[in-house]
Amino acid sequence: MRWVNRHMRRNDRMIAGAVPILALLVLYLVMAAQRHALNPGDKILPLPDAMARGLSALLFQADPLSGHFLFWTDTFASLERLGLGLALATLSALVAGLVLGVLPPVRATLGPLVTGIAVIPPIALLPVLFIALGLGETAKVALIVVGIAPPMIRDLTDYVASLPREQIIKAQTLGASSWQIMIRVALPQAMPRLIQAVRLALGPAWVFLISAEAIASDTGLGYRIFLVRRYLSMDVIIPYVAWIALLAIVMDFALAQASRRLFPWAHGASH
Repeated sequence: MRWVNRHMRRNDRMIAGAVPILALLVLYLVMAAQRHALNPGDKILPLPDAMARGLSALLFQADPLSGHFLFWTDTFASLERLGLGLALATLSALVAGLVLGVLPPVRATLGPLVTGIAVIPPIALLPVLFIALGLGETAKVALIVVGIAPPMIRDLTDYVASLPREQIIKAQTLGASSWQIMIRVALPQAMPRLIQAVRLALGPAWVFLISAEAIASDTGLGYRIFLVRRYLSMDVIIPYVAWIALLAIVMDFALAQASRRLFPWAHGASH
């Protein structure tokens, strides 16, 4: 049987997906052990016990100045900013995508503007946002929204605009207005695509969040990473990066499961 025709079962897919991750872990452990054999005080590739000691201080010991457990304070601060940015970007993408996708005159008028904004590197706007909005939470959330909303709007607009014309004609034949076509025809079909767009935006959203926290913040996962880097504290940086990756994976999995449960017709029988 050709590989293109081979479909793996769920358990087999999980095992196959775990193999490269385990291989990377083993490779890291081998390289770290080699470096520590030559230099027991090496900080670049810390061993697991060193990472456990470095992280435990942030996990279980309250900060003498603030009285907070820094790991959880950083996590909640970052998730709050990320959640608010994703929510605003998703709502903006949904409204703008439906309007631009269903109404050709609006798409012709505002489409070039959205395209122009989407191709601007969001990091380049970070100084502008800090100057205009200050160094508080608003600028950090705004960077996430500005960074991910325009590509999401473009994707949703193209998807809605490509819906079969026959559906629009049939809805108009039954007396539907533009608003009703938008809500009853386009919206149900756009929702799975919107969730997919959010999943694809998770990575860039984390990048923009970490960038904003690294420059102007006193809490957050990105702030902590860039704070301890001056001390070469890889025993803290690596666990923090792994924690960010785990959070992103959990969020992606939750969105995928929600899409499959709410819109099973959009995923086909094979999923």
